[in-house]
Amino acid sequence: MGTDWSLQAVAPPRDAAAVVQRALDLVVAQMSQWEPHSDLSRFNRAPAGAWQAVPSELLQVVEAALAIADASGGAFDPGLGRLTEAWGFGSAGPVAARPDPSIAAPRGGIAFDRQAGKLRREEGASLDLSGIAKGYGVDLAAERLRDAGVRHFLIEVGGELRGEGIRPDGHPWWVDVEPPPGWNGLPWRIALHDLSVATSGDYRRGLEIEGRRYSHSFDPRTGLPIRNGMTSATVIHRSCMMADGWATALTVAGPAAALDMADAHGLAACLIADEREYVSRAWRAMLD
Repeated sequence: MGTDWSLQAVAPPRDAAAVVQRALDLVVAQMSQWEPHSDLSRFNRAPAGAWQAVPSELLQVVEAALAIADASGGAFDPGLGRLTEAWGFGSAGPVAARPDPSIAAPRGGIAFDRQAGKLRREEGASLDLSGIAKGYGVDLAAERLRDAGVRHFLIEVGGELRGEGIRPDGHPWWVDVEPPPGWNGLPWRIALHDLSVATSGDYRRGLEIEGRRYSHSFDPRTGLPIRNGMTSATVIHRSCMMADGWATALTVAGPAAALDMADAHGLAACLIADEREYVSRAWRAMLD
């Protein structure tokens, strides 16, 4: 996933690090677009229109991604792989020029059959789970730790976090939300007691082409990098996978639509856009 991870745990078993690493290795083996032999890469190389059997973990993440895509009105789309590759954010690496305008966002994209354990992609669609798989990796590592008997821990993968139980001093796992560069406001401090938090930031990754910077976040409805004033979106959720996916969707939606979306779906969200901060009703309720 191109990042590192960390774990703080109360009385962990000696193999706790190996438990986490095995969980993350599974996510990479199934969902990485940079690994040519991953299940995702093989699925993308298979003929369009044909149903392909995939592992249950990959199917679970695609199902969640498609649910967020539907609930967000298309602000999230796991079928944008061909587009992100063309813009230099995929396995082929950076590009020197804007891609041909004919490479647009797919329509229809990815379909799944839960009972059969299969996925299907339409022509032009290519699976890309970079906006949600890291959060799933946090959840999977947390589940594996719990299975190993660890009840109190804070797991972090590339800035996405999940806290279970409490610290040895009886306090929850306190974490500070990373502020974007140049932000003058105070960072939020969150108590992660059986909760997760994920942040999608337009400042984290980008690409410069001919002197102009382009965001790594794409609007599936236009097929172009976003230019909506959004700097970051932070979501608190029980599931780190859902927090990760929704943070991506809210970043793409833009400040006004994202705030309405967060309120409509009961999401605890904090948005920074155009040098202003916006918080959802669920976020404000957590302050009480």
